Amino acid sequence: MSADYERTLHILLRPFGMILVTGPTGSGKSTTLYAMLSRVGAERRNIVNISTVEDPVEYTLPRVNQVSINPNAGMAFSSALHTLLRQDPDIIMVGEIRDLETAEIAVRAALVGRLLLSTLHTNDATGAVPRLVDMGVEPYLLASTLTLVVGQRLVRRICPNCRESVPAEGAAWDALRSRPDFEELIHALQRQGALAKGANPLAGIRLFKGKGCIQCGSTGFRGRLGIFELFEIDDEIRHMMTKCEDAMTIRAAAMASGMKTLFQDGLAKALLGQTTLEEVFRVAL
Repeated sequence: MSADYERTLHILLRPFGMILVTGPTGSGKSTTLYAMLSRVGAERRNIVNISTVEDPVEYTLPRVNQVSINPNAGMAFSSALHTLLRQDPDIIMVGEIRDLETAEIAVRAALVGRLLLSTLHTNDATGAVPRLVDMGVEPYLLASTLTLVVGQRLVRRICPNCRESVPAEGAAWDALRSRPDFEELIHALQRQGALAKGANPLAGIRLFKGKGCIQCGSTGFRGRLGIFELFEIDDEIRHMMTKCEDAMTIRAAAMASGMKTLFQDGLAKALLGQTTLEEVFRVAL
């Protein structure tokens, strides 16, 4: 069990707070939310009231009250969430926070002892804070409720049937070595255990690719893999949020506290042979 998984599960099992999943369309945000709902329902022996407001309902979950919005009938996210709160649910999942009214209701729901899960369109996990503040959410309310933001992307997984190791070379490897934060990346990977510690951790390192076979249709890839960025809201970040610090300052503080970025997670999985370096550059920089 990875450390990121354990941290996410620990925060998810708290009875209150707001957890957001960020990323572009098609990055697997809804699937992550459904997995969270299934896990928290199982952990609490399915004796909690879990309700969702979605556009549309993508998966049907047992013992979960799921509502699909209908703007033509006046059923938007905000109005559906207003109605839902009268039923006093323990856990609420909102398909997406799109406007100030929905954001304010979501924040206040989390503020009064409910667990709220939702998605937000931002480029990275730390971008969720300035995005919500720009919408009009009061920083002190956001600091009191937000507990975790998960940024994610999907990369293609190397076919396990035809995977082979190749020398660490090529345009993608040269682009990696020319990054201004290259040394920082190496130290981060060493802390995570993806690279050996020593004077020359890259000595003899090899990458992986799929040669192409019948099982993968000669593409070298089969299935997809998530890369993640976990932005945990601690006391330092809460203080910065109330002071309305800018996005770059908040991100720098989160990384100084040990936040693993999307690119770092993708690079670690490329070194482990799960995906290619080109795929990591395609979805995360």
